[in-house]
Amino acid sequence: MLDKDFLQSDFPLAFAHRGGVLDFPENSLKAFQGAYDLGFRYMETDVHATKDGQLVAFHDDKLDRVTNSKGKVGEINFSDLSHALIGGTEPIPLLIELLEEFPDAKFNIDPKHDGAVEPLAEIIVRTNSANRVCVGSFSDERIKRIAKLIGPKLCTGMGPKSISKLQISKFTRSLFSSPFGDCAQVPSKIKGVPFITSEFVKRAHYLGKAVHAWTINEPEEIEYLLDLGVDGIMTDNLSALKSVYLDRGIWNGRS
Repeated sequence: MLDKDFLQSDFPLAFAHRGGVLDFPENSLKAFQGAYDLGFRYMETDVHATKDGQLVAFHDDKLDRVTNSKGKVGEINFSDLSHALIGGTEPIPLLIELLEEFPDAKFNIDPKHDGAVEPLAEIIVRTNSANRVCVGSFSDERIKRIAKLIGPKLCTGMGPKSISKLQISKFTRSLFSSPFGDCAQVPSKIKGVPFITSEFVKRAHYLGKAVHAWTINEPEEIEYLLDLGVDGIMTDNLSALKSVYLDRGIWNGRS
């Protein structure tokens, strides 16, 4: 179970979601540096391809929400993105910058559209990063495409269809019933209804899948999910997550 290099840890993984949204401008180099300095070695980010095929760490398809500029990322050349500053202060980083700046960190990456899949695969191969990247997406097809391009070393999240299959599957390791992907990365609740339950975690583990919860910011909920046996938690609240992990003696980052 959990045989991919990305998932290897004696303790539940601690992910800095977009670098730590509550503490830093999201998905900025400053955010990832801040998370790294706090000891986080698992980062979560999203990627879009620019008009000229450069892969940037950015969540939205438009610049409007988090930068001082407007427009669609996919319709702008990277050289023209220099005026778009996250929070009005931080430049949008290239994914390859993050991989090279933090060579001992692992990255959970969500390609936000189909056009980002091939550029992402190319960067993973070029930087020899397959063992320190996990690719997750709301598209089962994107996940399967990049898994085919990279090969078995790559860790993949489970898409919506695979998650649904996991929910309704019986306890069986049949090749015909086991969902595609190495980890279920899911919210703890959907519309107030618990999604991650003890039964869900047990079923995932029986099928050899990890369970990562997102995006969990309250200490009480972090404690609850750890008690359920989740294998990782993504958070915007870096100090809260680190504090809970330290109190439990399960901090897998740096001090």
